[in-house]
Amino acid sequence: MTDKEISSRDWDLVIKPQSGPFEINLKELWSYRDLLLLLVHRDFVSTYKQTILGPVWFFIQPILTTLTFILVFGQIAGISTDGLPQLLFYMAGITLWNYFSECLTKTATTFKDNANIFGKVYFPRLIMPFSLIVSNLVRLGIQFGLFLLFWLYYFIFKGNVHPTAYALLTPVLVLLLGLLALGWGMIISSVTTKYRDLIFLLTFGIQLLMYATPVIYPLSRIGEKYKWILLANPMTSIVETFRLGWLGKGTFSWGALGYSAGTTALVLLLGILIFNKVEKSFMDTV
Repeated sequence: MTDKEISSRDWDLVIKPQSGPFEINLKELWSYRDLLLLLVHRDFVSTYKQTILGPVWFFIQPILTTLTFILVFGQIAGISTDGLPQLLFYMAGITLWNYFSECLTKTATTFKDNANIFGKVYFPRLIMPFSLIVSNLVRLGIQFGLFLLFWLYYFIFKGNVHPTAYALLTPVLVLLLGLLALGWGMIISSVTTKYRDLIFLLTFGIQLLMYATPVIYPLSRIGEKYKWILLANPMTSIVETFRLGWLGKGTFSWGALGYSAGTTALVLLLGILIFNKVEKSFMDTV
């Protein structure tokens, strides 16, 4: 039966093979939006199910991490924060980094964690990694709200933070973080269907990548000899732009942000290509 004959019939749903490696059926993804919301709810509930404090951990984790950074890097190591309040400086970096690392870590195990579902029922496989990016937006929103509470205190009572118009770029920065993590996560998830060792490498690599991102130090304190290494990291301009927007100090250029956007687009396209290729046969290897 040809495609024309199929389309002429009054079917509720037609399942056809993908015609190209970059094909994304947005209409089909939209028709499964209820499933997306269910997956987001499942991820949010299951994360802290059977815990005493529950969602309170969303607040505890960034606060404890920030206090640890203040003690170790701010007080003991004496790393400069360019005159910014250490609490806000570290929390700004941690808020963005937590979102990126959580999205990347969870997306990178999509095939392994959901093999039992993929093998039983049909739905667009891209729904699963997309749901992880969206569910982590809830956590990001909570932690960003916590950051705003401390920011308002320093802005009103201390007067040593000076927001700029670049704060309006915050939604763009979050979008770049999510798509970059999605792209890399789909690539790693596709590769780990055969090579499970990469999961251990990912956990170690994310820790190292944080030190190659200006989360615990400002880019302005890095010498020209090594600054190119950080600038090659697309996360660098995102974190620096966020700090400049909300705290008034940071390094920004449209070229650097454009590089981050271009890298994100390239990684995302490559992730979709590999993901679409692997999903056809991953049940044979996972």
